[in-house]
Parts: sequence; C-alpha cells; structure tokens
Amino acid sequence: MHDIAAQATNFIDLNIITILYLLFVGFVGGLVSGFIGSGGAFVMTPAMMSLGVPGLVAVASNMCHKFPKALVGALKRAKYGQVDWKIGLVIGVSAEAGVLYGAHIQEGIKKSFGEAGSNLYVSVAFVVILAIVGGFVLRDAIKTYRSGTTNDEEKVTKIAKWVQSVNIPYTMVYFKSLNARVSVLFTIPIGFATGMLAATIAVGGFIGVPAMIYVLGAPSLMASASELVIAFVMGMGGSFKYALHGLVDIRLAMIILCGSLFGIQLGAIGTTYVKGYVIKLVMGTIMVIVLFSRALMVPVYLSQLNLIQPLNEMTVKVLKNTSFAIMMIALLVGAFIVLTSIWKGRRTEQQQLAAEKAVAHGKI
Repeated sequence: MHDIAAQATNFIDLNIITILYLLFVGFVGGLVSGFIGSGGAFVMTPAMMSLGVPGLVAVASNMCHKFPKALVGALKRAKYGQVDWKIGLVIGVSAEAGVLYGAHIQEGIKKSFGEAGSNLYVSVAFVVILAIVGGFVLRDAIKTYRSGTTNDEEKVTKIAKWVQSVNIPYTMVYFKSLNARVSVLFTIPIGFATGMLAATIAVGGFIGVPAMIYVLGAPSLMASASELVIAFVMGMGGSFKYALHGLVDIRLAMIILCGSLFGIQLGAIGTTYVKGYVIKLVMGTIMVIVLFSRALMVPVYLSQLNLIQPLNEMTVKVLKNTSFAIMMIALLVGAFIVLTSIWKGRRTEQQQLAAEKAVAHGKI
C-alpha cells in the first residue's frame, strides 16, 4: 500500500492558469451539483484528469471536496423544502459501505496495473455509465418536454409503483419525498451501488438520482436535493479512506471547493425557477458531452499499457488536446443552460410581480 501512496503523491504543479481553470471547474461543477444534485464530480474528475492528474488522485480529491460542498447545497435546498433528510440518510448508510468496497477495488487496480491502469479503469467506467445513464436521462427529458408534462405532473414509473406496493414487515419506512412507505431493503442496493460508483469515479449521483426518480418514485427536484445528503455521507467516509493512503491532493480539493461553494448555491437557487425536465436535460446533455471527452483518452491509456499498438507522440497530443477542448465545451454548455434557466426564471417572476402590482394599483 505504501507503493500506491508513493506513486500517487507525485501531484501536478500548480500555476496561475491551472488555478484559474480549477476555480472555473469548481464553479461549474458546483453550479451543476446544486442544480441536479449529482455532486458535479462527473464534470470535475475528467476536468482534473485533463490536466494530467492521475485518475485515482482526481477521484480521491473530488471526494474530499464533496462533503462540505454537498452539505452547503443540501442546507440551501432544504430552505426551499426540497430535501428529504430521511431518505438521504437511509440510502447514505448503505452508500458508505459501497464507498469502502469501491475504494478497495480502486487501490487494487492501482497496485496491479499502475497509474495507466487506474486511469483506464476510471475513463472506461465514465464512458459506460455516461452512455447508459446520460442517454436514458436525456431521452426521458426530451420525451417529457414533448409531452408537455409540467414539474407537478411527473408520473411515477411502473417499477416505482410496484416498489411502493410491496409490504415487507418490520422494514417499512415513510419517506415524504415519495409520499409513501417503502421497504428499506429496496434502498440498500441503491445505496451500495451509489457508494461503489462514487469511490470508483467520484460520482454516485449517476445512480442515486435516477434510482430515486425511476425506482423509488421521488420527484426530480426532491431526488436531486436529497442526493446531496447522500453525497455528504459518502464524501466524508470516502475522503478519510483515501487520505489514509496519501491519495488526496488537498490543494486541488480546496481550490475546487472555493469555486464550487459559490456555484452550488447559485445552482440551488436555479431549481426554484425550472421544471423537472430541465434538470434532466442539463444532466443528460453534460453527461453525453463528457462521454466523448473521456472516450478519446481510452486509446492513450491502452497504448501506455501495451494493450494496443503504441501511439506516436503527435497522436497522443492531439487526443489529449481534443479531449480537453470537449471538456471545456461541456463546462461552458452546463454553465450556459443553468444560468440561462435562472435568468429566464427570474425575469418571468419579475414580470408576474409587476403585473400583480399593476392590478393592485388599478384596484386602488
């Protein structure tokens, strides 16, 4: 295990450009996190890796910055009545077990295959999960938009209805986000999978948010807000686990945290102005864009492990630069969609207030 720590502590050098980039990454990650509740690490982990940060260090550092940021986001959204603390804590307990198991797998891969093996594992995991979850969420968002369904009319899936109908004695708990009693036995696999994925790529919300929406039957707004509670529990335990082995770059964690603490509050405010499908649209769109960024790096890591024909320096440089450019596009697109939603929502609210004042004035 000491070999793992020795390799991982070769952290990247920081300069003013890198610091500004990380602050921007933190802001956008926080913005997206406050908006969709997934922790935003699906933006931050690839963004750090695009700077040359080893995959395992990026994951560990993200988990370290996650829990204070998630707590701030959860408290902010709790003010709007969007957080179900009970479901967050119940799922968070089993998620913690998943984090510990996932961290063990990560450390084993690092020890057996080195940095390139760890980077390949993280990147392939991103591509697979992003393709499956991102594609599904994006399709559902488009379908919801075309059907004209509003946020208040979100339909509970057939699976969720079945889950809510199952009565297992001594395991039933009432969750306000579901407005129903559900057996905690259904929350355990969701939590474990969420935690294991969080320890693998620092993103548990990929499973947590969709599972609460489609499997348990929670509304999008409450699922995304309650995920922040789960992220807090996972981040606290996971960062401690990784820190014991010298895998947390506290510099990166603190710089990203500075940017994300501001972004997450702004993103949380944005949820009060949008419909549920917009949250799904933002999540799905960014996932698909980031997918291409990570996919371009897979051949580079395969080449480093001698699993394919070695790539020349020019090809590696082109792939890295293109991956970085696509990552920047993902960051900008995510920020644009969220900020535009907030601006439109505030403008509509102001117009309604102005109209109400005009009517009131007319009556007087």
